[in-house]
Amino acid sequence: MKILVVNAGSSSLKYQLIDSETEKAIAKGGCERIGIDGSLLKHKTAKGEVIVEKPMPDHTVAVQLVLQMLVDKDNGVISSMDEIGAVGHRVVHGGEEFKQSVVVNDEIMEKIIANTDLAPLHQPANVIGINACKAVMPNAPMVAVFDTAFHSNMPDYAFMYGIPYEDYKNLRIRRYGFHGTSHKYVSEEAAKFLGNPNAKIITCHLGNGSSISAVKAGVSVDTSMGFTPLEGVPMGTRSGDIDPAVIEYLANKKGMTVAEVLSYLNKKSGVAGVSGVSSDFRDLCAAAEEGNYRAQLALNNFCYKVKKYVGAYAAALNGADCIVFTAGIGENTVSVRKSVMEGLDYLGATIDDEKNAMKNDGSIRDISGKDSKVKVLVIPTNEELVIARETYALVK
Repeated sequence: MKILVVNAGSSSLKYQLIDSETEKAIAKGGCERIGIDGSLLKHKTAKGEVIVEKPMPDHTVAVQLVLQMLVDKDNGVISSMDEIGAVGHRVVHGGEEFKQSVVVNDEIMEKIIANTDLAPLHQPANVIGINACKAVMPNAPMVAVFDTAFHSNMPDYAFMYGIPYEDYKNLRIRRYGFHGTSHKYVSEEAAKFLGNPNAKIITCHLGNGSSISAVKAGVSVDTSMGFTPLEGVPMGTRSGDIDPAVIEYLANKKGMTVAEVLSYLNKKSGVAGVSGVSSDFRDLCAAAEEGNYRAQLALNNFCYKVKKYVGAYAAALNGADCIVFTAGIGENTVSVRKSVMEGLDYLGATIDDEKNAMKNDGSIRDISGKDSKVKVLVIPTNEELVIARETYALVK
């Protein structure tokens, strides 16, 4: 079966067409600047990459262009839409209702929409993506795969905030966690690598958005992102953990509304705000090497906070069998992995500098030190494959 995987953002749409038998991407690409001037479609197959500039006033038009490209005489990979067995959609928030992926029907769609207030920036785009695909492919099953689902079995003492219990029940304020498909994928791959399905694994998804998870026997028992993706370690432009009183303080001192403060913490903070250089770690590392103090400070701050979460989750798990680095920074930034791992020898976790310096070749890399009691792995994440697997399992 061929599965189309769709990840719809507010002004973008990423896709992959995956063969469920080989688990290989037959085609992949994305639409950029949807609803904005200069819209373009990037489409990549074994034949190469094609870039098409066309107006895309909305996601429905974008989906239509993607499907046209998939059957295009010169650049297509299928002969008709009938070859697509189902469509798997990334949906950011499942609330407490969705602990696993589901086939979308009208009732499910209402519940997904009802969770919009929990993810107002992401959920509307996910809903638009589902509706756009339904409009163009009415006979293909639509499956929703939730970012939060992998973390939905956290124990109550781990997800509960120190607020009145009634507000948790009535307003649904709790830790939810995100990047679930990535943490699920790399923890499963790590368990296979170790040959231990009951392994205690700490997964570090480090990218422009970063989160750390504690996984025991395939179950997420804690994770660093919380009610929203703002909590946790500092990220590209997000502050990460911060004293809530800072919000009122900033509002008073800078004459900002609560919404403006949240925008400040989400879009102007993190390593970009500390460094004054960039949210891109390649730029930060280059600036730090040239002696830029603030760039080095941002890197040190980030790595220190990641290390703290690794230590905390080793305590939560009562030890660790494996530490995994994944996502853009985790897979590719040698100096970040080295800095995070320094000082974790008390856990019996060390890395080999030579192995750590090896280039990312897309495979699982064991960078553990010779005498390390904890395996340290670099595992390229594949969230699209998780979505395709979940979709296939539900519709086959």
